[in-house]
Amino acid sequence: MSERLFWQDPYATRFEATVTRAWEEEGRFLVELDRTLFYPTSGGQPHDTGTLGGVRVLDVFEPEKHGTRIVHALEAPLEEGARVEGEIDWSRRYRHMQRHTGQHVLSQAFLRAAQWNTIAVSLAGPEIHIDFDVWPGPEAAGEVLEQAEALANWAVYANLAVSAREVPEAQVPLLPLRRMPKVRGTVRVVEIEDWDLAPCGGTHLRSTAEAGPIKLLGFEKGKKKTIRVYARSGWEALEDYAAKHRTLKTLAARFSSGVFDVPERVKKLEEELYAARGEAQALAAELAEGYARELARSGFPAARQVPLAALAETGRRVAEWPGALALLAALEPGGEHARLLLVAHQSREAELRALWKERLEPLGARGGGRGHIQGRLPAGKLQLALGAFPAAAKENT
Repeated sequence: MSERLFWQDPYATRFEATVTRAWEEEGRFLVELDRTLFYPTSGGQPHDTGTLGGVRVLDVFEPEKHGTRIVHALEAPLEEGARVEGEIDWSRRYRHMQRHTGQHVLSQAFLRAAQWNTIAVSLAGPEIHIDFDVWPGPEAAGEVLEQAEALANWAVYANLAVSAREVPEAQVPLLPLRRMPKVRGTVRVVEIEDWDLAPCGGTHLRSTAEAGPIKLLGFEKGKKKTIRVYARSGWEALEDYAAKHRTLKTLAARFSSGVFDVPERVKKLEEELYAARGEAQALAAELAEGYARELARSGFPAARQVPLAALAETGRRVAEWPGALALLAALEPGGEHARLLLVAHQSREAELRALWKERLEPLGARGGGRGHIQGRLPAGKLQLALGAFPAAAKENT
């Protein structure tokens, strides 16, 4: 049994302990201590990392669910019976504390806003995932998220005290818990002053003020009529804001506009792009028809390079001509490869596979398909393929 120092003072970062057991298992060096500050993965909260006796701690876990043992996986072995100093990675621990307290604040906020009950959480981060027992539909969900975020940040700014205590099993039913515990016996509960009371074995902040700001990022429909909400809390909420603000500032600079004008500029750009695509498709169709007529006049088999935007439509129109057999090609962006399209009128489609295999694959072409064959070829071999194709195709017929 390991004394859980992280419950006594979650802000402590250093401690001394004795190695009570040391062994190797499946290539991992494992130890148990008489006391530890290292929190094991549990209740959705990830484990701590740091060092023990100068050796990196890679993982911390409980081998039995709801057990008393805590196992530390190390980068190198330690001797059984050794007295060691341990230090946790405080930055990692504090982020976990911000996530966990932030999750408790949010779970209560959703309960107050719309009677949504928390059924599962993940604090693996940097995003907090909370699953609730309802699917209200996207419009109603958006409204509830706005209300819950406002309530959660009110709790942050109220600087509510956060504390933990152990409660005998007999007293548990008398408490106004947000949810009932999953364990029997003495239960550890975390209380947020005048806000929330829930069973929890995690590490928490001293005050809700340290969990702020709390920002809801979005939601999605879960399984069996549930909803999953995504959020960030504390430093990770600020980092998310900073990254998005930098992105928005960059876009504003590209548009030569203010940050709040970016949505309107994007909308205008989308409209212009939509119109340009329509014009491009019309031009590509005209080009394709012209190429098809040109190839038909010159006689089949034929070969031609066309713009990439007109390749597919040219192939479709060429294949409509009786007796058509043609190799079409277009350079891909970057110019390293060419796109190939081997097409034929339905009366000659049976010839395509042999032509591709015997005449184009030796040049490095790769591709396939039913009916027409499409693929790629190194750009350096393109002119050779186009120049040789008509005569080669005649030899195969």
